[in-house]
Amino acid sequence: MRGALVWLVMMGGGLVLAQGPEGLTLPVAVEIALRSNPLTRVAAAGREYAVAQVEEARGGRWPAIELREAVTNGNNPVFVFGSLLEQARFREGNLVLSRLNNPAPLTAFRFGVTVRAPLFDQRRTATRVMQAGLRQRQAEARGGGVEQQVRFEVVRAFYGLMMAQSRQQLARESVELARAGMKLSRDRVEAGTTVVSDLLAAEVQLAEMEQQQIEADGDLQIAQASLNTALGVGIDTPQRVDGELKERVFTIGEADELMRQALAQRPDAMQAGLVMEEAEAGVRGARGEYLPRVDLLAGAGVSRSGWINGSGDYTVGASVTFNLFDAGRGARIAQARAAVGAATAETESLRNRIRLEVVRSRRQCLMARERIVVAERSIGQAAEALRIVRDRYREGLTTITEVLRAETALTRARLQSLVARHDLYVGYASLLLTTGSLTDVMPFVL
Repeated sequence: MRGALVWLVMMGGGLVLAQGPEGLTLPVAVEIALRSNPLTRVAAAGREYAVAQVEEARGGRWPAIELREAVTNGNNPVFVFGSLLEQARFREGNLVLSRLNNPAPLTAFRFGVTVRAPLFDQRRTATRVMQAGLRQRQAEARGGGVEQQVRFEVVRAFYGLMMAQSRQQLARESVELARAGMKLSRDRVEAGTTVVSDLLAAEVQLAEMEQQQIEADGDLQIAQASLNTALGVGIDTPQRVDGELKERVFTIGEADELMRQALAQRPDAMQAGLVMEEAEAGVRGARGEYLPRVDLLAGAGVSRSGWINGSGDYTVGASVTFNLFDAGRGARIAQARAAVGAATAETESLRNRIRLEVVRSRRQCLMARERIVVAERSIGQAAEALRIVRDRYREGLTTITEVLRAETALTRARLQSLVARHDLYVGYASLLLTTGSLTDVMPFVL
Protein backbone atom coordinates (compact mmCIF):
# COMPACT_ATOMS: atom_id res chain seq x y z
CA MET A 1 0.00 0.00 0.00
CA ARG A 2 2.97 2.24 -0.76
CA GLY A 3 3.90 2.41 2.88
CA ALA A 4 0.80 4.26 3.97
CA LEU A 5 1.12 5.00 7.67
CA VAL A 6 -2.38 4.07 8.67
CA TRP A 7 -3.33 1.88 11.64
CA LEU A 8 -6.55 0.52 13.06
CA VAL A 9 -6.49 0.81 16.84
CA MET A 10 -9.14 -0.80 19.04
CA MET A 11 -9.80 1.25 22.16
CA GLY A 12 -12.64 0.46 24.53
CA GLY A 13 -14.47 -1.57 21.91
CA GLY A 14 -14.27 1.31 19.42
CA LEU A 15 -12.17 1.84 16.31
CA VAL A 16 -9.73 4.72 16.09
CA LEU A 17 -8.10 5.76 12.82
CA ALA A 18 -4.46 6.73 13.06
CA GLN A 19 -3.39 8.34 9.80
CA GLY A 20 0.15 9.05 8.75
CA PRO A 21 1.55 11.85 6.63
CA GLU A 22 1.05 10.01 3.32
CA GLY A 23 -2.72 10.07 3.67
CA LEU A 24 -5.36 7.39 3.43
CA THR A 25 -5.17 4.87 0.59
CA LEU A 26 -8.17 3.23 -1.00
CA PRO A 27 -7.37 -0.38 0.13
CA VAL A 28 -6.94 0.77 3.71
CA ALA A 29 -10.16 2.77 3.52
CA VAL A 30 -12.05 -0.31 2.34
CA GLU A 31 -10.52 -2.42 5.10
CA ILE A 32 -11.64 0.12 7.70
CA ALA A 33 -15.16 0.23 6.27
CA LEU A 34 -15.53 -3.55 6.22
CA ARG A 35 -14.56 -3.58 9.89
CA SER A 36 -16.58 -0.65 11.19
CA ASN A 37 -19.41 0.21 8.80
CA PRO A 38 -22.74 -0.60 10.53
CA LEU A 39 -24.06 -2.31 7.39
CA THR A 40 -21.40 -5.00 7.61
CA ARG A 41 -22.34 -5.66 11.23
CA VAL A 42 -26.00 -5.95 10.22
CA ALA A 43 -25.04 -8.48 7.53
CA ALA A 44 -22.96 -10.47 10.03
CA ALA A 45 -25.90 -10.56 12.45
CA GLY A 46 -28.12 -11.77 9.61
CA ARG A 47 -25.75 -14.65 8.92
CA GLU A 48 -25.73 -15.64 12.59
CA TYR A 49 -29.52 -15.48 12.70
CA ALA A 50 -29.81 -17.72 9.63
CA VAL A 51 -27.39 -20.27 11.12
CA ALA A 52 -29.49 -20.36 14.29
CA GLN A 53 -32.62 -20.94 12.20
CA VAL A 54 -30.99 -23.96 10.55
CA GLU A 55 -30.07 -25.42 13.94
CA GLU A 56 -33.59 -24.81 15.20
CA ALA A 57 -35.11 -26.56 12.17
CA ARG A 58 -32.80 -29.55 12.56
CA GLY A 59 -33.97 -29.89 16.16
CA GLY A 60 -37.28 -31.20 14.83
CA ARG A 61 -35.55 -34.48 13.95
CA TRP A 62 -34.67 -35.20 17.56
CA PRO A 63 -37.06 -36.74 20.06
CA ALA A 64 -38.82 -34.57 22.60
CA ILE A 65 -38.15 -35.59 26.21
CA GLU A 66 -40.29 -34.30 29.06
CA LEU A 67 -39.96 -34.71 32.81
CA ARG A 68 -43.02 -34.25 34.99
CA GLU A 69 -43.71 -34.33 38.71
CA ALA A 70 -47.39 -34.16 39.71
CA VAL A 71 -49.23 -34.21 43.06
CA THR A 72 -52.95 -35.01 43.06
CA ASN A 73 -55.45 -35.35 45.87
CA GLY A 74 -59.05 -36.52 45.55
CA ASN A 75 -61.68 -39.13 46.37
CA ASN A 76 -62.88 -39.85 42.85
CA PRO A 77 -63.46 -43.65 42.81
CA VAL A 78 -61.70 -44.18 39.52
CA PHE A 79 -58.76 -41.96 40.58
CA VAL A 80 -58.37 -43.73 43.92
CA PHE A 81 -58.68 -47.20 42.38
CA GLY A 82 -56.14 -46.46 39.64
CA SER A 83 -53.70 -44.67 41.95
CA LEU A 84 -53.67 -47.61 44.38
CA LEU A 85 -52.87 -49.93 41.49
CA GLU A 86 -50.08 -47.61 40.21
CA GLN A 87 -48.58 -47.40 43.69
CA ALA A 88 -48.77 -51.23 44.12
CA ARG A 89 -50.82 -50.70 47.28
CA PHE A 90 -54.06 -52.34 46.17
CA ARG A 91 -55.26 -54.89 48.71
CA GLU A 92 -58.11 -57.33 48.98
CA GLY A 93 -59.89 -55.00 51.37
CA ASN A 94 -60.08 -52.36 48.69
CA LEU A 95 -62.58 -54.53 46.84
CA VAL A 96 -65.26 -53.88 49.44
CA LEU A 97 -68.14 -52.18 47.67
CA SER A 98 -68.41 -49.39 50.19
CA ARG A 99 -64.74 -48.55 49.71
CA LEU A 100 -65.04 -48.79 45.96
CA ASN A 101 -68.04 -46.48 45.81
CA ASN A 102 -67.02 -44.08 48.57
CA PRO A 103 -63.23 -44.22 48.94
CA ALA A 104 -61.31 -42.08 51.38
CA PRO A 105 -59.37 -39.16 49.89
CA LEU A 106 -56.00 -40.17 48.48
CA THR A 107 -52.84 -38.18 47.69
CA ALA A 108 -50.86 -39.47 44.74
CA PHE A 109 -47.35 -38.44 43.68
CA ARG A 110 -46.34 -39.19 40.11
CA PHE A 111 -42.91 -38.65 38.52
CA GLY A 112 -42.72 -39.46 34.81
CA VAL A 113 -40.47 -39.29 31.76
CA THR A 114 -42.09 -39.08 28.32
CA VAL A 115 -40.30 -39.50 25.02
CA ARG A 116 -41.90 -38.69 21.68
CA ALA A 117 -39.81 -39.39 18.60
CA PRO A 118 -41.13 -38.39 15.16
CA LEU A 119 -40.48 -41.15 12.65
CA PHE A 120 -42.31 -39.31 9.85
CA ASP A 121 -43.90 -35.89 10.42
CA GLN A 122 -45.49 -35.28 7.02
CA ARG A 123 -42.23 -33.76 5.69
CA ARG A 124 -42.59 -30.77 8.03
CA THR A 125 -39.12 -31.01 9.53
CA ALA A 126 -37.50 -31.76 6.18
CA THR A 127 -39.24 -28.74 4.68
CA ARG A 128 -38.22 -26.46 7.54
CA VAL A 129 -34.60 -27.65 7.32
CA MET A 130 -34.52 -27.09 3.58
CA GLN A 131 -36.08 -23.64 3.83
CA ALA A 132 -33.78 -22.65 6.68
CA GLY A 133 -30.76 -23.78 4.63
CA LEU A 134 -31.98 -21.69 1.69
CA ARG A 135 -32.44 -18.70 3.99
CA GLN A 136 -28.89 -19.20 5.23
CA ARG A 137 -27.62 -19.09 1.66
CA GLN A 138 -29.72 -15.98 1.13
CA ALA A 139 -28.06 -14.38 4.14
CA GLU A 140 -24.64 -15.25 2.72
CA ALA A 141 -25.59 -13.73 -0.64
CA ARG A 142 -27.03 -10.68 1.10
CA GLY A 143 -23.84 -10.31 3.11
CA GLY A 144 -21.74 -10.48 -0.05
CA GLY A 145 -23.94 -7.82 -1.62
CA VAL A 146 -23.55 -5.59 1.42
CA GLU A 147 -19.77 -5.90 1.27
CA GLN A 148 -19.79 -4.92 -2.39
CA GLN A 149 -22.11 -2.00 -1.64
CA VAL A 150 -19.80 -0.84 1.17
CA ARG A 151 -16.82 -1.01 -1.21
CA PHE A 152 -18.72 1.06 -3.74
CA GLU A 153 -19.69 3.68 -1.16
CA VAL A 154 -16.04 3.91 -0.07
CA VAL A 155 -14.83 4.23 -3.67
CA ARG A 156 -17.39 6.93 -4.41
CA ALA A 157 -16.63 8.85 -1.21
CA PHE A 158 -12.86 8.34 -1.56
CA TYR A 159 -12.69 9.73 -5.08
CA GLY A 160 -15.30 12.33 -4.17
CA LEU A 161 -12.90 13.62 -1.52
CA MET A 162 -10.03 13.40 -3.98
CA MET A 163 -12.00 15.46 -6.49
CA ALA A 164 -12.91 17.96 -3.76
CA GLN A 165 -9.23 18.33 -2.85
CA SER A 166 -8.32 18.82 -6.50
CA ARG A 167 -11.18 21.24 -7.02
CA GLN A 168 -10.04 23.25 -4.01
CA GLN A 169 -6.54 23.42 -5.47
CA LEU A 170 -7.98 24.38 -8.85
CA ALA A 171 -10.06 27.11 -7.21
CA ARG A 172 -6.98 28.51 -5.51
CA GLU A 173 -5.07 28.52 -8.79
CA SER A 174 -8.03 30.25 -10.47
CA VAL A 175 -7.96 32.91 -7.78
CA GLU A 176 -4.25 33.44 -8.38
CA LEU A 177 -4.93 33.60 -12.11
CA ALA A 178 -7.63 36.22 -11.57
CA ARG A 179 -5.34 38.21 -9.30
CA ALA A 180 -2.65 38.19 -11.96
CA GLY A 181 -5.21 39.44 -14.46
CA MET A 182 -6.31 42.17 -12.06
CA LYS A 183 -2.69 43.22 -11.52
CA LEU A 184 -2.18 43.41 -15.27
CA SER A 185 -5.27 45.62 -15.59
CA ARG A 186 -4.15 47.84 -12.73
CA ASP A 187 -0.69 48.28 -14.30
CA ARG A 188 -2.28 49.29 -17.59
CA VAL A 189 -4.67 51.69 -15.88
CA GLU A 190 -1.78 53.27 -14.01
CA ALA A 191 0.14 53.49 -17.26
CA GLY A 192 -2.86 55.15 -18.89
CA THR A 193 -3.17 52.53 -21.61
CA THR A 194 -6.64 51.37 -20.61
CA VAL A 195 -9.71 52.59 -18.79
CA VAL A 196 -10.77 51.98 -15.18
CA SER A 197 -13.65 49.77 -16.31
CA ASP A 198 -11.11 47.10 -17.26
CA LEU A 199 -9.81 47.05 -13.69
CA LEU A 200 -13.36 46.87 -12.34
CA ALA A 201 -14.15 43.93 -14.61
CA ALA A 202 -10.99 42.16 -13.42
CA GLU A 203 -12.02 42.76 -9.81
CA VAL A 204 -15.43 41.24 -10.54
CA GLN A 205 -13.71 38.22 -12.08
CA LEU A 206 -11.56 37.86 -8.96
CA ALA A 207 -14.65 38.03 -6.73
CA GLU A 208 -16.29 35.25 -8.74
CA MET A 209 -13.18 33.07 -8.42
CA GLU A 210 -13.06 33.71 -4.67
CA GLN A 211 -16.72 32.71 -4.48
CA GLN A 212 -15.88 29.44 -6.21
CA GLN A 213 -13.04 28.89 -3.77
CA ILE A 214 -15.45 29.30 -0.84
CA GLU A 215 -17.77 26.72 -2.42
CA ALA A 216 -14.83 24.38 -3.01
CA ASP A 217 -13.78 24.66 0.64
CA GLY A 218 -17.32 23.79 1.74
CA ASP A 219 -17.55 20.87 -0.69
CA LEU A 220 -14.28 19.55 0.72
CA GLN A 221 -15.73 19.44 4.23
CA ILE A 222 -18.86 17.68 2.97
CA ALA A 223 -16.72 15.15 1.06
CA GLN A 224 -14.71 14.42 4.20
CA ALA A 225 -17.93 13.82 6.15
CA SER A 226 -19.19 11.52 3.38
CA LEU A 227 -16.02 9.44 3.47
CA ASN A 228 -16.14 9.21 7.27
CA THR A 229 -19.75 8.00 7.05
CA ALA A 230 -18.79 5.32 4.54
CA LEU A 231 -15.87 4.27 6.75
CA GLY A 232 -18.06 4.11 9.85
CA VAL A 233 -15.81 6.45 11.86
CA GLY A 234 -16.50 9.79 13.52
CA ILE A 235 -17.95 12.24 11.02
CA ASP A 236 -15.50 14.98 12.07
CA THR A 237 -12.40 12.78 11.68
CA PRO A 238 -9.82 14.68 9.59
CA GLN A 239 -9.15 12.93 6.30
CA ARG A 240 -6.65 13.36 3.51
CA VAL A 241 -6.64 10.79 0.75
CA ASP A 242 -3.51 9.57 -0.97
CA GLY A 243 -3.49 9.60 -4.77
CA GLU A 244 -4.81 11.59 -7.67
CA LEU A 245 -7.39 11.31 -10.40
CA LYS A 246 -4.82 10.44 -13.02
CA GLU A 247 -5.47 8.93 -16.41
CA ARG A 248 -6.39 5.26 -16.15
CA VAL A 249 -7.63 2.74 -18.70
CA PHE A 250 -10.44 0.51 -17.47
CA THR A 251 -11.51 -2.53 -19.46
CA ILE A 252 -15.20 -2.20 -20.31
CA GLY A 253 -16.68 -5.34 -21.81
CA GLU A 254 -19.54 -5.74 -24.24
CA ALA A 255 -23.08 -5.27 -22.97
CA ASP A 256 -24.22 -8.85 -23.63
CA GLU A 257 -21.29 -10.36 -21.74
CA LEU A 258 -21.73 -7.94 -18.84
CA MET A 259 -25.45 -8.80 -18.61
CA ARG A 260 -24.68 -12.51 -18.56
CA GLN A 261 -22.09 -11.96 -15.88
CA ALA A 262 -24.45 -9.85 -13.77
CA LEU A 263 -27.32 -12.34 -13.97
CA ALA A 264 -24.99 -15.18 -12.98
CA GLN A 265 -23.10 -13.68 -10.05
CA ARG A 266 -24.91 -10.66 -8.65
CA PRO A 267 -25.80 -11.34 -5.00
CA ASP A 268 -29.37 -10.06 -5.33
CA ALA A 269 -29.95 -12.25 -8.39
CA MET A 270 -28.64 -15.26 -6.48
CA GLN A 271 -30.82 -14.33 -3.54
CA ALA A 272 -33.91 -14.08 -5.76
CA GLY A 273 -33.27 -17.58 -7.09
CA LEU A 274 -32.97 -18.91 -3.55
CA VAL A 275 -36.24 -17.21 -2.57
CA MET A 276 -37.96 -19.01 -5.43
CA GLU A 277 -36.48 -22.34 -4.30
CA GLU A 278 -37.71 -21.65 -0.78
CA ALA A 279 -41.22 -20.98 -2.07
CA GLU A 280 -41.18 -24.22 -4.10
CA ALA A 281 -40.08 -26.13 -0.99
CA GLY A 282 -43.04 -24.58 0.79
CA VAL A 283 -45.41 -26.08 -1.81
CA ARG A 284 -43.91 -29.55 -1.31
CA GLY A 285 -44.18 -29.14 2.45
CA ALA A 286 -47.82 -28.07 2.23
CA ARG A 287 -48.67 -31.09 0.09
CA GLY A 288 -47.05 -33.30 2.72
CA GLU A 289 -50.05 -32.64 4.99
CA TYR A 290 -51.93 -35.28 3.00
CA LEU A 291 -49.48 -37.92 4.26
CA PRO A 292 -49.76 -39.74 7.60
CA ARG A 293 -47.78 -38.85 10.70
CA VAL A 294 -45.85 -41.63 12.46
CA ASP A 295 -44.53 -41.21 16.01
CA LEU A 296 -42.75 -43.46 18.47
CA LEU A 297 -43.92 -43.01 22.06
CA ALA A 298 -42.28 -44.15 25.29
CA GLY A 299 -42.85 -43.32 28.90
CA ALA A 300 -41.68 -44.35 32.35
CA GLY A 301 -42.78 -43.22 35.77
CA VAL A 302 -42.97 -43.78 39.47
CA SER A 303 -46.22 -43.50 41.46
CA ARG A 304 -45.89 -42.82 45.18
CA SER A 305 -48.06 -42.24 48.19
CA GLY A 306 -45.39 -39.97 49.70
CA TRP A 307 -42.11 -38.34 48.79
CA ILE A 308 -40.21 -41.61 48.93
CA ASN A 309 -40.87 -45.17 47.81
CA GLY A 310 -43.24 -46.05 45.03
CA SER A 311 -43.97 -48.34 42.15
CA GLY A 312 -42.43 -47.92 38.70
CA ASP A 313 -43.97 -48.60 35.32
CA TYR A 314 -43.32 -47.96 31.62
CA THR A 315 -45.13 -47.83 28.29
CA VAL A 316 -43.81 -48.13 24.73
CA GLY A 317 -45.78 -47.69 21.56
CA ALA A 318 -46.17 -46.14 18.15
CA SER A 319 -48.92 -44.10 16.55
CA VAL A 320 -50.00 -43.46 12.98
CA THR A 321 -52.23 -40.42 12.44
CA PHE A 322 -54.22 -39.63 9.32
CA ASN A 323 -55.73 -36.17 9.02
CA LEU A 324 -58.88 -37.01 7.07
CA PHE A 325 -60.27 -33.48 7.00
CA ASP A 326 -58.60 -30.10 7.45
CA ALA A 327 -60.54 -27.13 6.12
CA GLY A 328 -57.44 -24.93 5.88
CA ARG A 329 -55.16 -27.40 4.15
CA GLY A 330 -56.18 -26.46 0.62
CA ALA A 331 -55.79 -22.76 1.43
CA ARG A 332 -52.28 -23.33 2.75
CA ILE A 333 -51.30 -25.11 -0.47
CA ALA A 334 -52.80 -22.25 -2.48
CA GLN A 335 -50.79 -19.76 -0.44
CA ALA A 336 -47.59 -21.69 -1.10
CA ARG A 337 -48.32 -21.76 -4.83
CA ALA A 338 -49.04 -18.03 -4.82
CA ALA A 339 -45.70 -17.45 -3.09
CA VAL A 340 -43.99 -19.32 -5.92
CA GLY A 341 -45.78 -17.18 -8.48
CA ALA A 342 -44.82 -13.99 -6.68
CA ALA A 343 -41.19 -15.09 -6.36
CA THR A 344 -41.08 -15.97 -10.06
CA ALA A 345 -42.47 -12.57 -11.06
CA GLU A 346 -40.11 -10.72 -8.71
CA THR A 347 -37.16 -12.65 -10.11
CA GLU A 348 -38.13 -11.74 -13.66
CA SER A 349 -38.55 -8.08 -12.67
CA LEU A 350 -35.16 -8.09 -10.97
CA ARG A 351 -33.46 -9.59 -14.01
CA ASN A 352 -34.95 -6.81 -16.16
CA ARG A 353 -33.69 -4.17 -13.72
CA ILE A 354 -30.25 -5.76 -13.72
CA ARG A 355 -30.07 -5.57 -17.52
CA LEU A 356 -31.07 -1.90 -17.41
CA GLU A 357 -28.52 -1.11 -14.71
CA VAL A 358 -25.77 -2.80 -16.70
CA VAL A 359 -26.63 -0.78 -19.82
CA ARG A 360 -26.78 2.46 -17.82
CA SER A 361 -23.51 1.88 -15.95
CA ARG A 362 -21.65 0.82 -19.06
CA ARG A 363 -22.88 3.83 -21.03
CA GLN A 364 -21.91 6.19 -18.21
CA CYS A 365 -18.38 4.77 -18.21
CA LEU A 366 -18.07 5.18 -21.96
CA MET A 367 -19.41 8.74 -21.84
CA ALA A 368 -17.00 9.67 -19.05
CA ARG A 369 -14.09 8.27 -21.05
CA GLU A 370 -15.11 10.29 -24.11
CA ARG A 371 -15.59 13.42 -22.01
CA ILE A 372 -12.03 13.07 -20.68
CA VAL A 373 -10.64 13.10 -24.22
CA VAL A 374 -12.65 16.20 -25.13
CA ALA A 375 -11.78 17.97 -21.86
CA GLU A 376 -8.04 17.29 -22.18
CA ARG A 377 -8.05 18.66 -25.71
CA SER A 378 -9.97 21.75 -24.64
CA ILE A 379 -7.52 22.42 -21.77
CA GLY A 380 -4.65 22.75 -24.19
CA GLN A 381 -6.68 24.91 -26.51
CA ALA A 382 -7.92 27.14 -23.66
CA ALA A 383 -4.40 27.56 -22.22
CA GLU A 384 -3.00 28.57 -25.60
CA ALA A 385 -5.93 30.93 -26.23
CA LEU A 386 -5.35 32.63 -22.85
CA ARG A 387 -1.67 33.11 -23.60
CA ILE A 388 -2.44 34.73 -26.95
CA VAL A 389 -5.21 36.93 -25.58
CA ARG A 390 -3.02 38.14 -22.68
CA ASP A 391 -0.20 39.03 -25.05
CA ARG A 392 -2.64 40.92 -27.24
CA TYR A 393 -4.09 42.69 -24.18
CA ARG A 394 -0.61 43.82 -23.08
CA GLU A 395 -0.13 45.31 -26.52
CA GLY A 396 -3.55 46.97 -26.39
CA LEU A 397 -4.90 44.90 -29.26
CA THR A 398 -7.93 43.45 -27.41
CA THR A 399 -10.21 44.13 -24.46
CA ILE A 400 -10.27 42.86 -20.90
CA THR A 401 -13.47 41.03 -21.74
CA GLU A 402 -11.58 38.67 -24.01
CA VAL A 403 -9.01 38.02 -21.29
CA LEU A 404 -11.66 37.25 -18.72
CA ARG A 405 -13.49 35.00 -21.11
CA ALA A 406 -10.28 33.09 -21.84
CA GLU A 407 -9.53 32.70 -18.13
CA THR A 408 -13.03 31.41 -17.49
CA ALA A 409 -12.76 28.97 -20.40
CA LEU A 410 -9.49 27.55 -19.06
CA THR A 411 -10.92 27.14 -15.55
CA ARG A 412 -14.04 25.47 -16.94
CA ALA A 413 -12.01 23.09 -19.11
CA ARG A 414 -9.82 22.04 -16.18
CA LEU A 415 -12.88 21.50 -13.99
CA GLN A 416 -14.63 19.48 -16.70
CA SER A 417 -11.57 17.24 -17.01
CA LEU A 418 -11.51 16.72 -13.25
CA VAL A 419 -15.22 15.88 -13.11
CA ALA A 420 -14.96 13.52 -16.09
CA ARG A 421 -12.07 11.62 -14.47
CA HIS A 422 -14.05 11.35 -11.22
CA ASP A 423 -17.11 10.12 -13.12
CA LEU A 424 -15.01 7.48 -14.89
CA TYR A 425 -13.65 6.12 -11.61
CA VAL A 426 -17.04 6.07 -9.90
CA GLY A 427 -18.78 4.88 -13.05
CA TYR A 428 -16.44 1.92 -13.37
CA ALA A 429 -17.01 1.07 -9.70
CA SER A 430 -20.74 1.23 -10.39
CA LEU A 431 -20.28 -1.11 -13.37
CA LEU A 432 -18.40 -3.60 -11.20
CA LEU A 433 -21.12 -3.35 -8.56
CA THR A 434 -23.83 -3.79 -11.18
CA THR A 435 -22.21 -6.96 -12.51
CA GLY A 436 -21.46 -8.34 -9.03
CA SER A 437 -17.69 -8.06 -9.55
CA LEU A 438 -16.73 -5.46 -6.93
CA THR A 439 -15.00 -8.03 -4.71
CA ASP A 440 -11.88 -5.88 -4.28
CA VAL A 441 -10.52 -2.48 -5.31
CA MET A 442 -7.37 -3.63 -7.06
CA PRO A 443 -8.56 -2.34 -10.49
CA PHE A 444 -8.28 1.18 -9.06
CA VAL A 445 -4.86 0.63 -7.49
CA LEU A 446 -2.82 -1.44 -9.94
